[in-house]
Parts: sequence; structure tokens; C-alpha cells
Amino acid sequence: MPPDRGAPAGDKADSGNLFSTIEALAPPAEYPLSFLQPRFRNVAEWRKEARAVVLAALGPAPAPAAPQAETVARFEERGIVFEKIVFSTAPGVRAPAFLLKRGDLKTPAPAIVDLHSHGGMFLFGKEKVIGFGGNHPAMREYHKVNYGGRPTATELARRGYVVITIDAFPFGERRYVAQAELPRGWDRAKLSLEDVNRLNAQCRAKESTIVKTLTYAGLSWPGVTAWDDIRTVDYLCTRPEVDAKRIGCVGVSFGGWRSLFLGALDDRIRACCIAGFMSTVRPMMRAHMDTHSFVHFVPGLHRHMDLPDVAGLRAGRPLMVLQCRNDALFPPEGMQASVDKLTAIYAKAGAGELLAARFYDGPHRFDVPMQEDAFAWLEQWLKPESR
Repeated sequence: MPPDRGAPAGDKADSGNLFSTIEALAPPAEYPLSFLQPRFRNVAEWRKEARAVVLAALGPAPAPAAPQAETVARFEERGIVFEKIVFSTAPGVRAPAFLLKRGDLKTPAPAIVDLHSHGGMFLFGKEKVIGFGGNHPAMREYHKVNYGGRPTATELARRGYVVITIDAFPFGERRYVAQAELPRGWDRAKLSLEDVNRLNAQCRAKESTIVKTLTYAGLSWPGVTAWDDIRTVDYLCTRPEVDAKRIGCVGVSFGGWRSLFLGALDDRIRACCIAGFMSTVRPMMRAHMDTHSFVHFVPGLHRHMDLPDVAGLRAGRPLMVLQCRNDALFPPEGMQASVDKLTAIYAKAGAGELLAARFYDGPHRFDVPMQEDAFAWLEQWLKPESR
């Protein structure tokens, strides 16, 4: 008898003939830790139980570390003060960041953690959301395609927020640099577009190596990312110009994923905006795997909770979800189902008015019209004096 080879070779699944085996092995999508399960009545009790499972899936928390922040550069451009800093997110781990604020800012002021995207662009991280007036050509094109030509951190600073954005691991100044590239690979200002493309290809080829190495270390890439972002809030709360009771977060794509988890895990986030990263996960399995990075996959999590269940850990706190109808990264039915589930979670929590969800025509992006809606919503929750 010939071996079982699963689905026909012509199957449209990203995993091809192996998809039927994966589907057969998958447990029912019952999500026992969804707040919509009948046994949950109290949001706070559910959040405590479910959040513990999310944190366990992400991997161990790094040991506490004082930020020990160091300012390495400071300059002003068109009324915005840019402060380049490095601070500790774990013992021995230093994260480069930019903090932006208006030169005439009245303090204490509300703050935003602006979480950059992936986009296959490893050479740059925090710069993806910053307009310096003299960005690398690769970033000018990136801003045009992904942000409608208006990087978000600079615009939010212009509107009166203290804004921080870090290089997620391993992007920007935390990226992989091959030994042969060390003599010239760190100074990005000297790199041509051809150099950027070539070095990005090297970084992309190392994604699986990073995942395997972290796994042997007892860690996960999503966990490192989530804890870095939480520790960014730790640092932000030490800044005297920040009102620690008025902190929000925003991001698109991988930045939306980061915003989803930061908003779900950190109660200090008053308002959370997720752009371009929301779907139920089962509809994604067939044909939306190859469009995503390893960093988006948390081992074992989806035995317990769907992605909107994780976002729903914010139930009782303001949450905005923005999605594009023609976003090729997610199936339309999954995007709609995620909004339906979040709506049901917030309704059960008696907090329906705290959830905003909107769809836009067009492909995967966070363009100016979407930003305007997001910024107006953030202002509603973080600048009550402006109502």
C-alpha cells in the first residue's frame, strides 16, 4: 500500500499536500480561554488567567534591568526635538531609540509608543516611522508605500505627544551584519539602494537561524519583541515630560502585531490602535502563511486563544482596529470575523463604546486618511482637555 501523501499536489495551501495532515492534527478551534466561553463572567478574573497563558507562550520574562538611558545625540528639525537614546530592556541588552517631542511642548504631556513595521526591511527599524527631512532614499520610498508619505512618529510629535520608537530585534541598529560586511555594514548613510537590497536579503535569510537559536536558548522571537516593548513603557514612565496616565500605542503590520500584544499585556497603555494586523487565525492557515514573518507566530498560543481573544484582553479599555479590505496578508473572512469576535467580547464586558473598528478600501498600508482617523481617536482618549 503506497504511503499517504495527503492532499493533491495542486492544492492551493501554502503548505501544499501537507496541509491536510496539519488540518487533521489540529485540535478543534474552541479556544477555551476566550472571554466568550460561558464560564467567564468577570473580566478582571478572566484577564488574569488568560494573560498568564499568553505570557507563558511568549517565553520567560527577562530579568529586570534599570533603563540606564544614555542620550547619544540631540537635534531639532522644523520645531521637533529628536533625542537619540539607548536604554536597557534586559541585563546586557541595549535598545536604540528615538524620542520625539515639540520644542514648545507643555508638560506633563501624553505619550505614544510608535511601533515600527517589518515589510522585509531589516536595515532600518525606528526610522520607518520618522521623517527627519533627510531620510535615506530607501526610507523615503518605504514611507510613501506604507505610510502615505507621512511617517507617524514625527506627525504625532507635531500634534503634542512625546513619542518613542525603538529598533525591534533584529532591525535597524540591532540587525544581523555578516562578518564580511562589518567594515562598512553599520554606516547606513553610505549604503546605496543596491546595498540596502543586498543586505536586506542577507538579513531575511537569517530569520530561521534567529528563531532556531532563540528556541535553543529557551526563548522566542515574539517574546523578545513583546518584552522589549513593555520595557519601553518602563523607560517612558521615567521621563519627567510624560504623563504616565496618558500613554497610547500605535503601529501597522508587524507594528500592529506589536501594538496588539503591548496593549493586551500592559495596563499602562490607556489607548491602543492596531492597524493592519487582525484576523482570526484558522482562515489564515491555508493560504496566508508565506506572507508572514516567523515573529508573528507564538508557539502553542492558539490552542487556547484566537488572535482577537488576545486583543480582547483590553476589554474595558479603549481599543481601535483599522483594516484594509484588499489586504493580501489576511483573508477577508478572517478580518471580518475578528471584528465580530472583538465586538462580542467588548459587549459581554459591558464596554462596547470603547471599541472602534473600521475598514478601508485598498491594500495593506497606514496612509494619511487612516492616520487621521487613528489620531483623532487617540486624542479622544489621551487628550481629554481637547474634547
